[in-house]
Amino acid sequence: MSYLSEYKSKLKTAEDAVKIVKNGDNVEYGLGVSIPYLMDRALAARKEELNDIKVRSMFSLRPIEIVERDPQRETFTFSVWQMSGIDRKYHSKGLCNYLPGVYRYIPEYYRRYLNVDVVMIAVSAMDSEGYFSLSYINSAQKAIIDKAKYVIVEINENLKWVNGGFDDKVHISEVDCIVEGPNIPVDIIPNPVPSEIDNRIAENIMPYIEDGANIQLGIGGMPNAIGRMIAQSDLKNLGMHTEMICDSYVDMHEAGKLTNKFNRVGNGKGVWTVALGTQRLYDWVADNPELVSYPVDYVNSPGVISNNDKMTCIVNCISLDLFGQFSSESVGTKQISGTGGQIDFMEGAFESKGGIGIIALSSTRIGRDGSLQSRIIPTIQPGEIISTPRSLAFHVATEYGVVNLAGKSTWERAEDIISIAHPDFRDNLIKQAEEMNIWRRSNRLR
Repeated sequence: MSYLSEYKSKLKTAEDAVKIVKNGDNVEYGLGVSIPYLMDRALAARKEELNDIKVRSMFSLRPIEIVERDPQRETFTFSVWQMSGIDRKYHSKGLCNYLPGVYRYIPEYYRRYLNVDVVMIAVSAMDSEGYFSLSYINSAQKAIIDKAKYVIVEINENLKWVNGGFDDKVHISEVDCIVEGPNIPVDIIPNPVPSEIDNRIAENIMPYIEDGANIQLGIGGMPNAIGRMIAQSDLKNLGMHTEMICDSYVDMHEAGKLTNKFNRVGNGKGVWTVALGTQRLYDWVADNPELVSYPVDYVNSPGVISNNDKMTCIVNCISLDLFGQFSSESVGTKQISGTGGQIDFMEGAFESKGGIGIIALSSTRIGRDGSLQSRIIPTIQPGEIISTPRSLAFHVATEYGVVNLAGKSTWERAEDIISIAHPDFRDNLIKQAEEMNIWRRSNRLR
């Protein structure tokens, strides 16, 4: 049978395709732009027929129909590995659960522990050899597909082919059912405009970036500020090894800074596992021979990351305490995002020759009552998740400077951390540190 004939034999409507789902099934939806919205709508329409359907997903970019049509969670239980703004709203209403986990381990969680009855995932159009590209989302997709008892792909021709290393595509022989989707536009994440504080933090970080460095950036105003500053700098021959590609890399590429000359992992190509951003970013990633996509257990492996010299990893956090513990995913018990690959890249950067890991945060935030609040606090508040433990705390950056906590005692850490806190809160932090017996009188802050 030719690939085209096999394609036609497996082609169904979304309504027919989701009939495979039965009571008690575990269903997978994919991540971000790979979430199959046509099949989600068809599955939601079966709400009255089904019971106890568990759906796992990650980073929703549009409303999820099984959640919208089942606000009492009578049929569907929706859970995510990483939260978007939409998922956060669902979670605050009790309509979504969070799946804790280190990002690089997620593929292995599926291989070892998790049951997958049906996977539904959006992919590119099929090529002449019978392959569908996983396109902008590699992540843990192939591990989930390999574990699933039944595989449904939803075709979206706006999901373009990408240059992949391995586990970046699925063959028609592995697919049980094909649904031709409406080819909806790929969801974009607007490129945030850096704030004045973002720019000041970026200015403090810039001296730590060297020629030939391999760069990992997160998403948000501060990483975008760094990308723009790099693009306008004298730096040269930078490489890309990142969990997620953001628009900052396009800025660096267009300015001639991103050559990947010293990227050993990608053999001279930029390495990534997820692309989320603007259409400009997607156009750059599509079929780009200078980039290569790998699954997250490869990209985020500290052993792989460290193969690149001068690995420079810059990530964000929500709050930091005086012991050097970072919370990057919750405020108290309120889940904000997810663990992601912060630990992965802090370890990998430390093991890299000439590498450096920097966790950045603004020193303050505006509270709900309009008051100025410090992000640097005496101790992580009860229920708040510690994303990076103090044992993996290295460089920390705020708009007031950069300090290195590695190898420091508790009193030295407290002193360094307070030195980059907002001046209005330093005296109280010193008092708290004294009460916790992690302060030694010195001349540095008095």
